[in-house]
Amino acid sequence: MKIIQSPATAKLPAEMFTGDAWADVIYRGEDPSRARANMVRFAPSARTAWHSHGLGQTLYIVEGIALIQSRGGKIIEAHPGDVIFTPAGKEHWHGAAPDRFMAHIALWEGDEVDWLEHVTDDEYAGPRRPARTS
Repeated sequence: MKIIQSPATAKLPAEMFTGDAWADVIYRGEDPSRARANMVRFAPSARTAWHSHGLGQTLYIVEGIALIQSRGGKIIEAHPGDVIFTPAGKEHWHGAAPDRFMAHIALWEGDEVDWLEHVTDDEYAGPRRPARTS
């Protein structure tokens, strides 16, 4: 057993994020592990660009209100405790609601991420549905 030293909190780049977002590495597996886990914090209205992961991604919402959308779908509004899975290769974005900070734990495998264009303000303001229906 060992204690893993994590790098300092990193501000996430404007090429991949709209608004202010920061990440703390929780875990980055060493070969042969491909496991990745980050705590990501978003300021109100901050969001990722459209992107996809080679092996999918799971988000665990820790605080605030998260907005998550797959290309062509409605925006899902998720709350603390909600878990959202996006399959491999599915284009999506995620970020904070306009009036709340948001934090999630992002879990994925490998470094195969395809970063695409930024989410427009019109896309961000699109129709929403709750993550839970009950």
